[in-house]
Amino acid sequence: MVRLLSYDSEMTLTRCFLRTTVLGLVVLCGFSEVYGAEKKVVSVPGRAPSPNYSAGLKVGDTLYVAGQTGNDPKTNAVPDEFEAEVKQCLENVGAVLKAGGADFSDVVAVTVYLTDMEMFPRMNAVYTTVFKDPRPTRTTVGVVKLAGKAHIEITVVARK
Repeated sequence: MVRLLSYDSEMTLTRCFLRTTVLGLVVLCGFSEVYGAEKKVVSVPGRAPSPNYSAGLKVGDTLYVAGQTGNDPKTNAVPDEFEAEVKQCLENVGAVLKAGGADFSDVVAVTVYLTDMEMFPRMNAVYTTVFKDPRPTRTTVGVVKLAGKAHIEITVVARK
């Protein structure tokens, strides 16, 4: 009989299997809170909800905020100055966070979409006034076009 594994290798594989199984159970138990939790639609008071998507969706202790642009919610106009657009975009994100019982300090992940990556430093200057240390993780993506006249769109995930 040819033995492919030594005793030590077998024990290592057994330990690895057990650790993987235990880790898998821990992960599944942790995710059961999210997957078993009820989804609650979050909408901003005074704003008409979209028939196409939810502004926010709360699942357990996690709030998912849909992409927000810098459109003024009353006039739907995009500010002419880019920094003002970024500020309005973040205010729109903040309104959904507040409606979901969270604030910027609860944000753990941010995705920023920019139509011009040359605007990144200007976006960052406004962004860092809103998100304080420790700042959430962030991904910034350059895109060709966003809805309407928007130059920026931001989506976040927050956890209480």
